[in-house]
Amino acid sequence: MYPLGKLLETAALASEILDHLSIEVKQLKEKGIEPTISVIVVQGDPASECYAKVKQRIARRLGIRYLLTFVHSQVTETELLERIKWLNRCPTIHGIILELPLPKHLDAARLAAAISPEKDIDGLTPSNKLACFTGNKGLYPATPLACIRIMNYFGYTLEGKNVTLIGHGETVGKPLVQLLLRENATLTVCHKYTKDLRMHIEKADVLITAVGKVGLISADMVHRNLIIIDAGISETKNGIMGDVQPEVAEFVKAMTPVPGGVGKVTTMLLFENLIKAVHLQTSKRKREVDQRESL
Repeated sequence: MYPLGKLLETAALASEILDHLSIEVKQLKEKGIEPTISVIVVQGDPASECYAKVKQRIARRLGIRYLLTFVHSQVTETELLERIKWLNRCPTIHGIILELPLPKHLDAARLAAAISPEKDIDGLTPSNKLACFTGNKGLYPATPLACIRIMNYFGYTLEGKNVTLIGHGETVGKPLVQLLLRENATLTVCHKYTKDLRMHIEKADVLITAVGKVGLISADMVHRNLIIIDAGISETKNGIMGDVQPEVAEFVKAMTPVPGGVGKVTTMLLFENLIKAVHLQTSKRKREVDQRESL
């Protein structure tokens, strides 16, 4: 379909999603609902602070209320839990993001689990992880969704294809396994204990990598018919880098660049999750009212 070395740049896809979201935000405001996100950044990780501000700029373009809070690096777990509980109770807050990574003295899993599932637009709570596993209604993690959306956008089917996924982390790899299986892909999952990575890549039609290790995939590991989705993001002195060496694009059928690939769509899908969260909360409140009236 595409010449060798096709770069799957996602600016047009991200713009398409943004336009659709702008319409949805306008419709919600006409109903008296102002979509609102609360973002908590624990100071100390420059990349997290930068990403939070990137999302803030997009929120402004969409007309979304974006409450950005920076807390000191020595904040206690109890303090953060109290803040999250307050945000959970606040009816005008529709989405909560706790930027990762956190300092070592904080339990990220415990804090994420404290977020109300209907406001968990990162898809990190146990309830939303289970929903992703089963296919039930919920808020799924944005990066796995972005990988699938990009493949669909460029016309690459996953059904019946051999997909090699590198990385089985909690936020990308594990949820992506479920999404790929629902696309009827034939899936191989590789990780740090995999002995011969090249052999698994040789058999793949599609390679998705989500490790966060710069230059993990080199040109001698790939083949001409391979499609690569690079979801690995690393901050380096030379800027943001992916798991795949940039020159690999010349030796495969198609590949997402870093930056300019998965990350752009991931950010847009976070805001798409926010709109889903608004509808989930509206439906929940309506059910609660109906139940009270029926008593």
